[in-house]
Amino acid sequence: MLDANTKAQLKSYLERATQPIEIVASLDDGKASEETLALLKDVAESSPLVKLTESRDDVHRKPSFSINRPGENHGPRFAGLPMGHEFTSLILALLQIGGYPPKVEDAILEQIRALDGDFEFEIFVSLSCHNCPDVVQALNVMAVQNPRIKTTMIEGGTFQDEVKARQIMAVPTVFLNGTEFGQGRMSLEEILAKLDTSGVEREAKKIDAKDPFDVLIVGGGPAGAAAAVYAARKGIRTGVASERFGGQTLDTMGIENFISVKETVGPSFALALEEHVRHYEVDIMNLQRAKALVPGKDFIEVQLESGATLKSRTVILSTGARWRNINVPGEHEFKNKGVAYCPHCD
Repeated sequence: MLDANTKAQLKSYLERATQPIEIVASLDDGKASEETLALLKDVAESSPLVKLTESRDDVHRKPSFSINRPGENHGPRFAGLPMGHEFTSLILALLQIGGYPPKVEDAILEQIRALDGDFEFEIFVSLSCHNCPDVVQALNVMAVQNPRIKTTMIEGGTFQDEVKARQIMAVPTVFLNGTEFGQGRMSLEEILAKLDTSGVEREAKKIDAKDPFDVLIVGGGPAGAAAAVYAARKGIRTGVASERFGGQTLDTMGIENFISVKETVGPSFALALEEHVRHYEVDIMNLQRAKALVPGKDFIEVQLESGATLKSRTVILSTGARWRNINVPGEHEFKNKGVAYCPHCD
């Protein structure tokens, strides 16, 4: 299934695993199951910690497979071949089940573990989708951390009848406990904010307790990131309040007009922006939307929709751009289901 070079890379990655990994494959006699089994045999041969077993009489989608630690059953499940952009999702799931820690802040991991409720996510993807892996990987992290969370990636090309029955016209589309939860790119923080409403209140209290900034930037797009870097390089206390760091670039696939970067994609560009800004210890406050600016004698107050208030000597407004809505009936309901913002790329 995998070529020699990919097998070598996979073996190198799995050397980072420290705990046993159990893969249970749900298969039938079809060609898709043959391909899935071939892939999983390559995975099992890449590490002595990986154990592969087959099941042909269970109730799960076929072909699909789960990845778990011994004695557990809440690990990520993949229905269909996780190749293309989703191959990275498979590798990360294997590593995290195998004991390799995810690159997620400890506070976020604690918030995931503290979620109260039973959550079963289904993520419909295509293997050519650029935004799908971010959502799959975020939900897989949650499944690994919390035994009451289950996730299944569903490759739409393999399960076309289900795609038609659920009237899925764009990917990624996420269902939670059988009901549509969201579409399009979602970060781990955005997913948590929708599930854990008390988390918004806790974060607001943390923000309220912050000391005043020397410079506070409202907006986390390229302009806001540039302002943060220039301010922080001068050694002054700098903060950024933004809904999504990276801004509109997160929803842009092809970027070919940023000088010195010949070609890139939006999510990668946004990640590079954030890494650059964090290098200077800038306080980035995500999922925050400003609602009012109140000038004062010593500080300017920025009131947020979460109820929190930030103070700063100087405020830079870098609110960026948004897709333009024309407010016609059905526009919101049919977003990504026929309503597009870029007719030649959506």
